[in-house]
Amino acid sequence: MTDPLTLLRRRLDASRVADVVSLQPATGGLAATAGLARRADGSTVFVKGFVESFVEGSDGAPPDDAFTTEAEGLTALQELGGVATPAVILADPGLLVLEALHPRPRDEAFWERLAHALARLHATTHDRFGWHRDNWLGRRRQDNTWDDDGFAFFARSRLLRWLGEPRVDAALDAADRAALEHLCARLPELLPDRPACLTHGDLWTQNVLATADGQPALIDPAVSYTWAEVDLAHLWTTAPPPEAGGFFDLYAELTGLDAGWRDRMPILQLRQHLAVVAQFDDDWGAAEQVRATLAPFRRRG
Repeated sequence: MTDPLTLLRRRLDASRVADVVSLQPATGGLAATAGLARRADGSTVFVKGFVESFVEGSDGAPPDDAFTTEAEGLTALQELGGVATPAVILADPGLLVLEALHPRPRDEAFWERLAHALARLHATTHDRFGWHRDNWLGRRRQDNTWDDDGFAFFARSRLLRWLGEPRVDAALDAADRAALEHLCARLPELLPDRPACLTHGDLWTQNVLATADGQPALIDPAVSYTWAEVDLAHLWTTAPPPEAGGFFDLYAELTGLDAGWRDRMPILQLRQHLAVVAQFDDDWGAAEQVRATLAPFRRRG
């Protein structure tokens, strides 16, 4: 069997980015095969493609719009939200080629800059929740159907949409699924009524990199207009490094978050935990986290 990196190289050779002289694997991503390609002029670009079987409920070909919607999301974050993102060199149905970024500096000042950047991004608001088209969260389509009601949008398009996924149905029993529906019905009691703002949508720590001059830069988005705390929850729960210690307090100060925001993180992160369960056989404890968050909402008797 041909290894995925060789298949990715063949796809590059057949594209208009055909001057690649070497390709090394890149770490961090989970949905696609990724690498760092050195071009004939000495520059390095980041490349990724779906070179193995793509799964959306069942085996099949990758969608035509996975990389084009990702490229659109990067542009939106930069042009609408003022956040640095890598330049898009190529985005077609089989391949995404981006400007190569740099690892994050290991200092508190970087995370302070990120707090300001994220607050600026979240200041971009909309009168409805959703996006003008569906896009992708990993290897699953993200439903972005517009809704005037943030609670209804989050319940339908970010939580309940995972019911029916085979791995989710295997991980949750009937009482867990009923608890999720119960939690969704109570969202207006559990979460504050916040405006729809531009969000990255998949803001775990690995999707935060840096520009050449050390400014925060974001990759791999699943953009939509929804609650800002969806982004915050993902960073909060994906092992931020020690130097990020002051990030959350500064972000809260910049955005006027109330003191109870930490208590809301498990509910908001349910969406991401369910997405992980749906897509990976090894869910890194996500199913356990889902069941723990749902436990208070299980009906007794």
